[in-house]
Amino acid sequence: MTRVFLHGLESSNQGTKGVFFREKYPDMIIPNFRGALEQRMQKLSRVLSGKSDIILVGSSFGGLMASIFAMENEERVKGLILLAPAINLIEFSAYTKRRISTPTTIYHGREDSVIPLDDVEKVAEEVFSHLTFHVVSDDHFLHKTFPALDWDKLLSQSED
Repeated sequence: MTRVFLHGLESSNQGTKGVFFREKYPDMIIPNFRGALEQRMQKLSRVLSGKSDIILVGSSFGGLMASIFAMENEERVKGLILLAPAINLIEFSAYTKRRISTPTTIYHGREDSVIPLDDVEKVAEEVFSHLTFHVVSDDHFLHKTFPALDWDKLLSQSED
């Protein structure tokens, strides 16, 4: 199994979530991304070249990237865990015409002022046929929710 964390647009692999995953899951792939979406997706494709049984954890813009990668490589992706994913952006609109069955878990804060909850929930229900959507009392960064999640269970959910 290949576990990967994709950080948000303004973040890096040195952010709070990246550091958490690096410490708790040393085998996890935690690349650093810069530039436009196309550049980031090209790097992600290179990083995951030849890999399968992938579980992608994507935060915000990283959630957009994880969703696009899964849509383009459904047979290689075992699971998606999306944290306030930016799937409401125009860059994802081309992918909303089809559905994928990849098991997908989303956590989105009710007080998110960056990525609107209603928009994400609508898109997620259209795209992901095997969806678990958690609305939590938190902000965009999921400061309260993120550290409290059962990551061992989430990151092994697709091993069954």
